[in-house]
Amino acid sequence: MTTKYTANFKLALQASRKLAQLPTVKINQLLLQLADATDASADEILGENQKDLDRMDPADPKYDRLKLTAARISAIAADIRNVAALPSPIGRILSQETLSNGLRIKKISVPFGVIGIIYEARPNVTFDVFSLCVKAGNAVVLKGGSDAINSNEAIVTVIKRVLKSCDMDENILTLLPPEREATTALLHARGFVELIIPRGSQALIDFVRENSKIPVIETGAGICHTYFDIEGDLELGRNVIFNAKTRRVSVCNALDCLIIHRSRISDLASLAAPLAGRKVEIFADPEAYKVLSGNYPSVLLHPAVEESFGTEFLDYKMAIKTVTSFEEALEHIATYSSKHSEAIISTNRETVARFLSTVDAAAVYANTSTAFTDGAQFGLGAEIGISTQKLHARGPMALQEITSYKWIIEGDGQIRE
Repeated sequence: MTTKYTANFKLALQASRKLAQLPTVKINQLLLQLADATDASADEILGENQKDLDRMDPADPKYDRLKLTAARISAIAADIRNVAALPSPIGRILSQETLSNGLRIKKISVPFGVIGIIYEARPNVTFDVFSLCVKAGNAVVLKGGSDAINSNEAIVTVIKRVLKSCDMDENILTLLPPEREATTALLHARGFVELIIPRGSQALIDFVRENSKIPVIETGAGICHTYFDIEGDLELGRNVIFNAKTRRVSVCNALDCLIIHRSRISDLASLAAPLAGRKVEIFADPEAYKVLSGNYPSVLLHPAVEESFGTEFLDYKMAIKTVTSFEEALEHIATYSSKHSEAIISTNRETVARFLSTVDAAAVYANTSTAFTDGAQFGLGAEIGISTQKLHARGPMALQEITSYKWIIEGDGQIRE
């Protein structure tokens, strides 16, 4: 299908072919210059970001995702430098052997070519995606939302200035306008774009999956649970739950539901007490509600309803579910999880081992916070998203996850009978 964006897609494809021929040292130089330019352009970027913030209600859960600060820009520049320091994921020998007929066969990593990213209100993604894609030899087509249009355009301007100064094709990066027509064009750009990665709400991910004619890797939606076991450590649990819920509520690894064993329900008020200081609203099932009544601020305590479970709050809100057994905890997680990040707090090694082996999620934790589900925290430099599916990639997606592979076969005149 030809659209008014087809020319952009063709230029991106041509740029990806040039990029694939560049030596790693050239790409690393680009990234280091981009990191310096990011620091130097902080005021310019923050000014445009403020224009976007002025159009959004500060109470909107997306506000924190949209907001850039001097500290966050400095951290972004540091992540770009980290990506530059990582080994190239291209040309890795994944396997090799010599067959009985003398043919020498290797499987090596290669770029996808052009990757399309559709995302909402997260301008940091513009930097993260570009640095990872270019390091892995991929051109990238970005489709951001209207909420972050000024921020994204400012960031892309900085990146293209650096591309030009490095004498590299500026079409390595394409930012499409925020209109819906551009989304449809990108989802239908077969023959130009090899992979689509959506980052945002469940509604966005569902829309992309249902409408794309290009393979999709689902990322973003995180409905995260922490199970406090009958043998959970109270002090450890209190600290982990507080961190998982309140460190940054607007991100996909934030805690949404605390599951507690009925035998430890008397400890619930102590576990929840630190949350009151951050004004976390709790939606508690009947047993948990009874314990917390009079022990947690009444204005922040509500009876849970069915919709309280399986909800990604992205806010200072959390559900509590009481269970009578380990098996019931597993069943609750299996029913409501988005398969992003799940955790257990327990001192029983056998119980922990069963949880880690049984729970079906991209990241499964024992006695620590789900807030660590992050490419940088996993030592990957940065991330392009958290994949919650099993095909091709799962969990934090970084350099290796945005490559494909091909087979190289060398012979000495062999022919097949």
